[in-house]
Amino acid sequence: MLSSLNSHDEEDDSDHHHRSHHRHHHHGFITQSTHIRELMITCADLISRGNLPAARHAISLLSTAASPCGDSVDRLAHLFSRALSLRVNRQALAAAAAASPVLPPPDPDALQSAYLMLNQVTPFIRFCHLTANQAILEAVDGRRSIHILDFDTAHGVQWPPLLQAIAERYDAANRPSVRITGTGTDLNTLSRTGERLKCFAQSLGLRFQFFPLLLPSTGIMSGVDHTGIDSSSGFFNLSAFQLHPGETLAVNCVLFLHKLLRAESTEIQPFLRAIKAMNPAVVTVAEREANHNSPVFLHRFMGAVDHYTAMFESLEATLPASSQERLTVEQVWFGREIADVVAAEGDERRERHERFERWERALWGAGFANLPLSPFSLSQAKLLLRIHYPLEGYQLQMVKDSLFLGWRGRPLFSVSSWRP
Repeated sequence: MLSSLNSHDEEDDSDHHHRSHHRHHHHGFITQSTHIRELMITCADLISRGNLPAARHAISLLSTAASPCGDSVDRLAHLFSRALSLRVNRQALAAAAAASPVLPPPDPDALQSAYLMLNQVTPFIRFCHLTANQAILEAVDGRRSIHILDFDTAHGVQWPPLLQAIAERYDAANRPSVRITGTGTDLNTLSRTGERLKCFAQSLGLRFQFFPLLLPSTGIMSGVDHTGIDSSSGFFNLSAFQLHPGETLAVNCVLFLHKLLRAESTEIQPFLRAIKAMNPAVVTVAEREANHNSPVFLHRFMGAVDHYTAMFESLEATLPASSQERLTVEQVWFGREIADVVAAEGDERRERHERFERWERALWGAGFANLPLSPFSLSQAKLLLRIHYPLEGYQLQMVKDSLFLGWRGRPLFSVSSWRP
């Protein structure tokens, strides 16, 4: 099982690195994978010390040893060498008092395609959606009017299975009404998502409404006038969500809370207190189990190396080296994340994943109590892995009434549910 689930601080990450280091030593010689890992860490250490010429030389060695089409270590090294090179160039510009360009914006169409592939070829997003949906289903069971407030709806892939499960629990004459308020930063995407969900709900005989709510693309809590944010206070204006009397509210924060973190993190508690004031029946939270939010570059880098090593190993075990889907997910989706963690600083950095204890403390501090996930949630997640990803490397464990999915002893994602 996940032997490292209770080892979530940076010291434990160092222990994990130490153990990994020795696992790759055999009979007195160092394997290629350990050599590449150590070269990556050397590059990061040189950058953190400000020795940019030596860092550039080390990065050139790393690039020579890396390949986007090799094994998981080669592919990971390729993306980290690109991210390290980008950081060196930006630091050199900053030292010369030149303008330091922001990270190049991703192609939205390429990101959408990579996200949908990620959802298909790995169990991680499906696990988060499936487990959160089960918690919502149990919390709203028997209610006549259901309202789901979904943060970061994107393409809405989470909701068809839940709509189907709700429809199957009632006979045709007694099915509840369902409303989803879907939030996002692109109104066109939200509108298309809403239309797809409406068509699907109609095919099930459900009374369904979808309300798109635009959030600002930079600074989730920054004041704007045309969304669910109060422009005077900079925080949520509850009237924008159109809460109706008699509705049972479920709030879905799947892979969202980390987006509220900034260099000066003041947004989590006001957000959670605003959610608590709505008195939801359940709040579902899913997040990465990773240390990507340290202000210290080297700590953040080590957390990223450990996390993405496990992610890339799981991809290698699932898909052949020639898989175009694997290449797209690695290069487009994970490549963007790694570049953000390694090369970006300050409020520009978006990938601020932290581990379960961080979210647990925040939710407790805002007045929430843990709502235990049911044993059925664990059985359902096991079935997902058995049918679609029948590999021994994926592991599940229930800890603190929350569910963790990991790869070979390293937790990678957690799902929990909460109530005021």
